[in-house]
Amino acid sequence: MTHTETPRSSGGDVRLRGISKTYGSFTAVHPLDLTVPAGSFFALLGASGCGKTTTLRMIAGLEEPTTGTVELSGRDVTVLPPYKRQVNTVFQNYALFPHLDIYENVAFGLRRRGIKSVKKQVEEMLDLVQLGPMARRRPQQLSGGQQQRVAVARALINHPEVLLLDEPLGALDLKLRRQMQLELKRIQTEVGITFVHVTHDQEEAMTMADTVAVMNGGRVEQLGAPAELYENPATTFVANFLGTSNLIQAEVVEAGGEELLLRAGDAKLRLPARRCSAPARSGDKVLAGVRPEKVSLAHADAAGTLAEGRNRLPGRIKDASFIGVSTQYVVDVPGLGELAVYEQNIERDGRLVPGAEIVLHWNPAHTFALDADQDIDAGADLDEEAA
Repeated sequence: MTHTETPRSSGGDVRLRGISKTYGSFTAVHPLDLTVPAGSFFALLGASGCGKTTTLRMIAGLEEPTTGTVELSGRDVTVLPPYKRQVNTVFQNYALFPHLDIYENVAFGLRRRGIKSVKKQVEEMLDLVQLGPMARRRPQQLSGGQQQRVAVARALINHPEVLLLDEPLGALDLKLRRQMQLELKRIQTEVGITFVHVTHDQEEAMTMADTVAVMNGGRVEQLGAPAELYENPATTFVANFLGTSNLIQAEVVEAGGEELLLRAGDAKLRLPARRCSAPARSGDKVLAGVRPEKVSLAHADAAGTLAEGRNRLPGRIKDASFIGVSTQYVVDVPGLGELAVYEQNIERDGRLVPGAEIVLHWNPAHTFALDADQDIDAGADLDEEAA
């Protein structure tokens, strides 16, 4: 099998200008501007009801925008029906034809357009999705992941400028879902078509996408590369929706240079000024954030051996859960509440058990700061709700 034979298509860019959607008095999508670069893998990420699928359907032409325009490759397609747009959509249920074998499912779009010689294109597409030997099987003879690849091949054979994927992996079990994440990314890289992918699964979006738009309440809360969103969330919603964050109420005591000094309870914390979501001044209230895997634990007896310059908080272990690759701790910090710590199980200190007095410590560079007026729990449980 040689993927080099698969012709590389040119992806188109997508531009949404002031696009919105209302149903009566309910606003599903507030006016937004969004650009999806040509040839990129772009994810719309959010919980159920955030507006991500409605946005995708407006790109596809399956929903008419209340305001704004949809442009594909510089062409205004806002009023065009779906079949006149250079887009194809892959849905969660795949919508394969059960009475046709895999070969004919993939060939369907070409035959409908009156193309007589389809053999070469179909075989190339089946090779691309690694299903060549299964060409004559029926959909019901394939696994869920294989059916999903058939749906992708059937969509790609029409050479759309944009492929839209609406929760395409939602029906698969966890292991297969992870395999398919890598498969979809490989396929997108090989064919070069613009992919716009809707999902509620943070890991899925971060594994596959070049750019992620986190949606909340019909608006884009933050847009950027996965690592940028994770390391530098702009809001508490993003901080909590993309993984877990410890958010500590603090006050700025020194500002103006490249570093901020905060007071959190009786402790002092430092962080780079560039990692504050908005310019901060002395006296401002902020939420100091740090991801659980960035924090380490030291037994109180070993606190004197810690390197200088690290942020430190004293606490007591409330709970410890061994989950194989790591141990997850819940630590009660006086005056600041409970913080989470995920420590790799490399060299475990047998003294780190519930009830033990400890010191939390981490590199100040791993700290970020958010506006303290936000809801500290925003986004914390929405991933479970969406699932």
